[in-house]
Amino acid sequence: MSSSDYSALHLNVLEGLEAVRKRPGMYIGSTDSRGLMHCLWEIIDNSVDEALTGFGDEIRVVLHSDGSVEVIDRARGIPVDIEPRTGLSGVEVVFTKLHAGGKFGTESYSASGGLHGVGASVVNALSERLDVEVDRDGFTWAMSFRRGEPGTFADEGEPKADSPFTPFVDRSDLRKIRKTAKGVTGTRVRYWADPQIFTKGSDFQLDELRARARQTAFLVPGLKLVLQDERSGQENLEEFKFDGGIVEFVDFLAKDAPLTSTWLLRGSGHFTETVPVLDAQGHLKPTEVERECQVSVALRWGVGYDTEFKSFVNIIATPKGGTHQAGFEQGLLKFLRNQVEQNSRRLKLGSGSTDKLEKEDVLAGLSAVLTVRLAEPQFEGQTKEVLGTPSVRNIVSSVVTKQLAERFSSSKRDDKNQSALILDKIVAEMKARVSARAHKETQRRKNALESSSLPAKLVDCRSNDVSNCELFIVEGDSALGTAKLARDSEYQALLPIRGKILNVQKASISDMLSNAECAAIIQVIGAGSGRSFDLASARYDKVIIMSDADVDGAHIRTLLLTLFHRYMPQMIESGRVYAAVPPLHRVVVMNPGSKPNETIYTYSEAELNSLVAELRRAGKKYQDPIQRYKGLGEMDAEQLATTTMDRQHRTLRRIRISDAKAAESTFDLLMGNDVAPRKEFIITEASSLSRDRIDA
Repeated sequence: MSSSDYSALHLNVLEGLEAVRKRPGMYIGSTDSRGLMHCLWEIIDNSVDEALTGFGDEIRVVLHSDGSVEVIDRARGIPVDIEPRTGLSGVEVVFTKLHAGGKFGTESYSASGGLHGVGASVVNALSERLDVEVDRDGFTWAMSFRRGEPGTFADEGEPKADSPFTPFVDRSDLRKIRKTAKGVTGTRVRYWADPQIFTKGSDFQLDELRARARQTAFLVPGLKLVLQDERSGQENLEEFKFDGGIVEFVDFLAKDAPLTSTWLLRGSGHFTETVPVLDAQGHLKPTEVERECQVSVALRWGVGYDTEFKSFVNIIATPKGGTHQAGFEQGLLKFLRNQVEQNSRRLKLGSGSTDKLEKEDVLAGLSAVLTVRLAEPQFEGQTKEVLGTPSVRNIVSSVVTKQLAERFSSSKRDDKNQSALILDKIVAEMKARVSARAHKETQRRKNALESSSLPAKLVDCRSNDVSNCELFIVEGDSALGTAKLARDSEYQALLPIRGKILNVQKASISDMLSNAECAAIIQVIGAGSGRSFDLASARYDKVIIMSDADVDGAHIRTLLLTLFHRYMPQMIESGRVYAAVPPLHRVVVMNPGSKPNETIYTYSEAELNSLVAELRRAGKKYQDPIQRYKGLGEMDAEQLATTTMDRQHRTLRRIRISDAKAAESTFDLLMGNDVAPRKEFIITEASSLSRDRIDA
């Protein structure tokens, strides 16, 4: 087709929900399990927004055995009357029209998690079938959709996604199916995710659902969230309800022993902003509105040094902070600096001291949860990870300063003692930081991290092109010998480690730095560690953990991931940490005559069993016994290169930040200082352990 023939007639005009099905990633991020969970939380958050407004005290999530999921609440119910501009019922508008909902104005919701009005309609567009029932006005109303199109299903017995479907032709029909008791309201949404959209193997992640349900229950005191998993054929129920709110949340998050009790700081402020508001004719008109911002902070200092901080806007997590977090840190630092100056004599600080508290001094050992509630918050980007509303900063700072002042000036003995303990701790942190800086300036530390040469055991590559270089962290000297012959010395470097490195989950920074293996890894990567880590200085584009495919290998890999997550998290966040995937078995298929034998590698018992069954069906012979690799050292160089190191044939598993968090959580449970959770885990899980899983 010539350029002169190209006109608007050749453009695909995507209307309504068809645009969502065409580009689902724009709305839910991905079409794997993460996207599936995103859809579920869009529906749940609608019910949570109702609870935030004071309607409904229970939300039930049911994972049905047929792959569908149902969300049930006892809130006001979706409006069922006719929306005048479209001529459709409120239910159909909510589930079929993008950017339609009750959260754009200032009347229905003073604070909500949904802002864009696309959640329910996007889920509907990406569902093979969606059923919604609304209890309202004395009746139960129902409507069904197939891939976003309203109609009716001819079910025989239980509803199914593949039941015969008849779309509405002339006009849609919101069915009135039964009467309800007076005052009964609520919404039930059940949907089947569309296999045409979501990748094979996508499934609802119970651990993620459980974690976020717990988080939501903390943030909305009195709200009960019930998880009902029927996928295994049994009805597994879990309930989350916390009347203590974010105070309980802080106690749950804190990993160390308390230095102070948990303080709850509350306050609010007002600000004005100009926003476009829909008028009666449906036009956007700039209007100056007054907003209220409610602030709640729960915080406590512990005896440790790690900071546990979470911030939320209308129950939306903001992991990258924003104006509310900046206001919290500003108010906290300003107030504590003033307190230190007023108590300088007791704290043994010289009157002429020029040293000031820094943010890291006051945050050391702090566990805190910050929540702000306001109508129509401004976020930076679609991911809602950073709050951008400017006025929130000063409001949060003012609330924190005022509430802390009341605590520190309190005549109660507990408040006085705890205030003194806080000042002692943060001043000790400041003195340690100043002392360390002075020591570093006067005398270079004589440790492995600052030696002028790299560790002797590093087998480096020749290339200086960082984007092409790889570092293999190899378990043991035997595997190192084979890996030297198997590697491409131009761009593949090797660093052997002896056995299991230090568990850095509970070790101090000084213990970590004095550990030879940890120090060598940090030095070889060359980007520093902790707050001083500089990703641009890393000497390798990929760091690949190459351990044996056994229990000890998994243990070593978990220890290494804990080290990276704790001291070099940017390497994981940027997708530069990988785990090699060595084979478990080597099957030699014997071919008749002069035809050479064929070698096939398998990576799991299930894959081996499948291969053996296939060979038997085909009448092919194979060498028996089948070789089972107990470690990388059992491979020769050619086998190791072909299966694990050669870029053309190998398989690498990229480590995500969630993998590292899981590793750290596992070590905290199994090797941390808290004995009670470990004992409970052993008692609970002992019965489910199969002897075949023990590598003995």
